[in-house]
Amino acid sequence: MNRHGPRTWGKTAVGLLLTGIMLFPVYWMLNVSFTRDQDMRKSPPGLLPLHGTLAGYRAVLADQLPYLGTSLVIGLGTVAVTVALSAPAGYALAKLRPRGGGALSFLLLAAQMIPGIIMAMGFYAVYLQLGLLQSVPGLIVADSTLAVPFAVLVFTAFMSGIPGELLQAARTDGAGPLRTFCSIVLPISRNAVVTVSLFAFLWSWSDFVFASTLVNGGAHEPITLGIYHYIGNNNQEWNAIMATAVVASLPAAVILVLAQRYVAAGVTAGAVKD
Repeated sequence: MNRHGPRTWGKTAVGLLLTGIMLFPVYWMLNVSFTRDQDMRKSPPGLLPLHGTLAGYRAVLADQLPYLGTSLVIGLGTVAVTVALSAPAGYALAKLRPRGGGALSFLLLAAQMIPGIIMAMGFYAVYLQLGLLQSVPGLIVADSTLAVPFAVLVFTAFMSGIPGELLQAARTDGAGPLRTFCSIVLPISRNAVVTVSLFAFLWSWSDFVFASTLVNGGAHEPITLGIYHYIGNNNQEWNAIMATAVVASLPAAVILVLAQRYVAAGVTAGAVKD
C-alpha cells in the first residue's frame, strides 16, 4: 500500500495543477470584476483585488438585467419545447419501434453535425417571410433545433432500459400508449429529463450565433448580445465587462452543480446492458 503512495500523490498533484490551469481564466475573470479602473493596468498585475470595488456589479444591475431576463425566458422556453418534442420521440424510438426508426436515429445524429451558422442563415430566410425576426419565440424555436436531436438520442437510450414487463403490465390494466408514457415512462425517466433540460438551457443561454443573426437590434436581446454590445460600447471598463460575464455565468453554474448527479445518470443511461 505504501509503495504506491508517491505515485498517487504525484497523480493528484498533476491533476490539481491541470485543474488550476483550466480554472485560471475563471479566477482572473472574478479578480478583474472587482478591480478598480486605476489598478487595471498596473504592472505586474495584482493577483488579488486588494482595493476591490463593486462598481462593475452596479453597472451590471443598471444595464444588463433586461438581457438576463430575456435569456431566462428564452432558456426556459427552449427547455419546454425540447422536452415536449424529444421525450415522446425518444419513447417511440425506444419502445414503439416505428418503421424507419433506425434511419431517423441516423438523421438525428447527422443533424448535430450541421454548422450553426448554416442553420442560422436558413432560419433567417424563413423568419424574414414569416415576420419572426427579432422575436423571442423565433429564437426559442431556433435554439430548440440544436437541443432536440441530442435530447431524442438521450431519451431513446434511457427509455430502452425500461423493463418491457412494466409497460406490458400497464397495457394489461387498460392503459394506452399515451397514458403509459405520461404515467409510467416519464416519471421513471426523471434523470433523462433533467439531463436534457440542463443541456437545452445551457445551449440557449450561451447561444450567440442564432442571437446575433435572428434578434440583433430587436427590443429583446439575450445576455450574449448584452455582453457583446457592452464590450463594443465600453471597451475600457473591464471590471464591468468581467462582472457581466460573472453574473451571466452564475445561473448555468448553479444549475449544473445542483443537477450533476442526475446528469451523470442520464448521460450514461443505455451504456451498459444487463
